[in-house]
Amino acid sequence: MTAELVRGQNHPLPDTRLELRVAAGHPVVAGATLGDERGRVAGAEWIAHPGAPVRPGIEVAVEAAAEHRIAVDLAALPDAVHRLSLFLALPRGGSGPARFGTAAAPFVTVTDPAGTAVATYTITGLDRESAVVALELYRRQGAWKVRAVGQGYEGGLADLLADQGAPAAADLAAAVLDAAAPAAAPVPPPVPETAPADPSSAATTAISYAHPGRRPAAPAAGPGAVPPPSEPSSGPSSGPSSGPPSGPPSGPSAEARPAPVAGDASGWSMDERLYNQVWGMFEDLARTVAAYRSARDFADHRLDRAIDQVLADPSTRVGGAGDAARAAARATHEELMGRAQEVLDRDLAQLTAESEVVEPALPAAYARWDNPVWHAYRTPEELPMAVRLGDLHVPERSALRIPFLVRLPLERGLWVDSGPGRTSAAGLLDEAELRRLALDSAVAHTARLLAAHPAGALTVHVLDPAGGGAAAFAPLVETGVLAAPPARGAAGVTDVLAQLTERVDLLQMAVRGDASEDLPPGFDPARQLLVVHDFPHGFDDRAVTRLRYLADEGPSVGVHLLMVADRADAAAYGPVLDPLWRSLLRLTPVPDDHLADPWVGHAWTYEPPTVPPGSAVLWQVLGQVGEARRRNSG
Repeated sequence: MTAELVRGQNHPLPDTRLELRVAAGHPVVAGATLGDERGRVAGAEWIAHPGAPVRPGIEVAVEAAAEHRIAVDLAALPDAVHRLSLFLALPRGGSGPARFGTAAAPFVTVTDPAGTAVATYTITGLDRESAVVALELYRRQGAWKVRAVGQGYEGGLADLLADQGAPAAADLAAAVLDAAAPAAAPVPPPVPETAPADPSSAATTAISYAHPGRRPAAPAAGPGAVPPPSEPSSGPSSGPSSGPPSGPPSGPSAEARPAPVAGDASGWSMDERLYNQVWGMFEDLARTVAAYRSARDFADHRLDRAIDQVLADPSTRVGGAGDAARAAARATHEELMGRAQEVLDRDLAQLTAESEVVEPALPAAYARWDNPVWHAYRTPEELPMAVRLGDLHVPERSALRIPFLVRLPLERGLWVDSGPGRTSAAGLLDEAELRRLALDSAVAHTARLLAAHPAGALTVHVLDPAGGGAAAFAPLVETGVLAAPPARGAAGVTDVLAQLTERVDLLQMAVRGDASEDLPPGFDPARQLLVVHDFPHGFDDRAVTRLRYLADEGPSVGVHLLMVADRADAAAYGPVLDPLWRSLLRLTPVPDDHLADPWVGHAWTYEPPTVPPGSAVLWQVLGQVGEARRRNSG
């Protein structure tokens, strides 16, 4: 079956020999860049284009055309290549369009050696861009996949190549375009009137990202779609600087845009469409804010340069000429800031309107605890695509919350940090209150995971060595959703860890030997969740080793961790536990800006899911889960 991809979506490739077919309806230059593990292009020899159409593993056309067939042999690529990016660029001169927004959307098909379509992608939403990365073939864990990108560049091919780290990008882009139309005289790229005079400080032209069925995303800087959110290693990343906005895009005005509709993204089911729509909103907001911040930084930089030039010139340092120059610089700064704010306000208003229709339409697994959908909750028949683990927002519009959805089944464990975070919210609480909130948050996460699984599909174990979490675990214990009462003491910790470790070993052997049907009678087929409280109390060296083993090997066979801990409490183990913490997704019980988006790397404030004060919704949902569990086991 052919996969119809949307922006950011990936799909496995069945073969290493492929054909990439492009239908644009107007002449385009087609080429490919070869990137390393970080997607960086080492040099001209890593680019296939009309002037050098054949590279190891790739062959492109020698001229611009409305249709292209590009041969790819992934097995023939150099070992250092981990990514192949297909790009399209508008040729210079001629009677064709000057930007993609005035022409039909390009359509790309990936076919196998027999010509059967594997995946298709329509690159919609482009506006003023003259070059676009259509899709990328990338290697992950030894297998190749295709990802729809649709990343456009207003600055053309030069900016596209520069964004991928190609040296002498402007010269390379000129050579590519000249080779595609050898009869045409070279045309220097246009220089915006507001560009800095010093090439060493020139800002990268803004990038626009398209999303099928959605408004064009605001220009933004940064790399393309990558894996889900993670912790930034050293704070927020500003990404490459973006040039000043030249005013709102020439597309439809905010007033002319159609009203947002819940579920307008692609997908086979409403849940899948809503999931894709939420992630589209997340990406749009990330890139919108990145564009605003880059434009603001550029305006500040331009003002500083203008003032420095005034002060450096003795003829304008003092007197009326100097005052006039400074006033003009400040006026330009205010104009640039005003444009940036106008675009930001417009895009935030559109996203806010979309959020207001999407949030009420979310299914229980994606919804906040205060959503009425929980009052009609029933255990699902099938596992949903994802579960909501909180909300994300940025300072530019803190009231606009993006649901933080994590795919199911979990690919990594969770760690609810009971230690002080980086925000003032954690600093205002004492240690005991933070630990209480962390455990309450972990119980809420556990309830959500249980509620998202069909009856009997998730078995939960709890380690509470000192018994300090009895009050917080009461909803889980009293509703009967646990496999057994919380394990106490070192002996209880050892028994549960030994049981789950043996399970992982057994399942791995069954998978390797293709003997899943030969598991022992009475073997519990459900996924397992281990909730660990008070770590490392009650843990000896062997127990710690088993915990690390579960964190590393468990997710692949359906055994997951949810730890409630403070890294400082385990400081005595030194760096031995660093791999454990890195393998878990860190969540906090209070708002904290420790998560980074996967597109531009800005830090987002994470808001944990909280049950409304006085609400019994969590008890009601767990009661339903417990009842379904008893019916299923009976």
